[in-house]
Amino acid sequence: MKWGLIAFAAALLALAVAVGVAMSQLPSYSELARRDDLGQMIRVRSADGKLLVSLGPTFGQWIPYQDIPPAMRSAMIAVEDKRFRSHPGVDPIALARIARFAVENYGTGRRLQGASTITQQLARNIFLTNSYSVGRKFREMILALALERKFSKDQILELYLNRVYFGGGAYGIDAASRAFFGHPGNTLSLGEATIVAGLVKAPSNYSPTADVEAARGRADVVLQSMVENGFISATAAANVDPARISVQPTQRQNSVRYFTDWALPQLDTLIDETGEPIDVWTTLDTRMQTAADRSINANTPRGAQGALVALDRDGAVRAMIGGKDYVSSLYNRAAQAQRQPGSAFKLFVYLAALESGMKPTTTLVDEPVTIEGWRPRNSTRTIWVP
Repeated sequence: MKWGLIAFAAALLALAVAVGVAMSQLPSYSELARRDDLGQMIRVRSADGKLLVSLGPTFGQWIPYQDIPPAMRSAMIAVEDKRFRSHPGVDPIALARIARFAVENYGTGRRLQGASTITQQLARNIFLTNSYSVGRKFREMILALALERKFSKDQILELYLNRVYFGGGAYGIDAASRAFFGHPGNTLSLGEATIVAGLVKAPSNYSPTADVEAARGRADVVLQSMVENGFISATAAANVDPARISVQPTQRQNSVRYFTDWALPQLDTLIDETGEPIDVWTTLDTRMQTAADRSINANTPRGAQGALVALDRDGAVRAMIGGKDYVSSLYNRAAQAQRQPGSAFKLFVYLAALESGMKPTTTLVDEPVTIEGWRPRNSTRTIWVP
């Protein structure tokens, strides 16, 4: 028992030292709130300023803790970490469950899922990766304890709700609210908050734009958890019908992606910015693009593809269609396809002849010609001899 107590005391001392070192190396709150480590957002706009496509992560506005709807805060705590307000960053009850699970399943290869607190999830999202290992889990716990020592519970929850990934490229509740419901995150209703909170577990599976029924089913689970943990009454939960929550349809980004995929690689030659969000203004005319898309789909035979490029007099691309459907075929036939002109070039030859005064009945002797020292040759690089 004596040696056991000494070992326990030594372990506590080592833990305290590790947490202290981690806390001293943590960035400031303002640095953690920047979100530039999550990637660069690029918004591509048409000639009149309309948003064509938004690529990369979408952040929305940073919402301070006091402006986050109480329903959103409660829903997230209820479903992700019901003892968030009482634990020191790591949940002792969850730790005991992990230990019991590890003993019972030793050697089976199974691992426990979903035992991380909100603080641990925040530490993992900011500083670590999602790869599972005992070492990573231990570092996650140390960082979570350090975060709790340096920041308040309200600050940690604010960081979490403004940084966590909700699917569809949306980071933070404001971006998620705008993407799924079409309004800012500080006006989320109780029903909408349950849908957003339910996304953290599996954003792709519960995305309301991909599977609205799955999202609503998950919202029911969140509502029930809120009732069980005392965040709302059973009456308040009964007044929420997830089936009646209106979800904003996703913006159609089909044919315009042929144009944006062609245009965006040119950014590397124009700017060096790789961190801050940028707006890219293009020459595309949205009305002409819509008309071109409709024309290609209406006039291209079934089983075939079509392509179109509309250029202004100054060379500006006003419309570009690379195929009948971008989703089924990313190949841009307008910009990537290379074909020999063949007989299509005869149109320009005949037009030049007619403009120079020749008539359809004009005859020419088929013999080699020399034009200012240049003589046309066959594809075999040989000169035709009559």
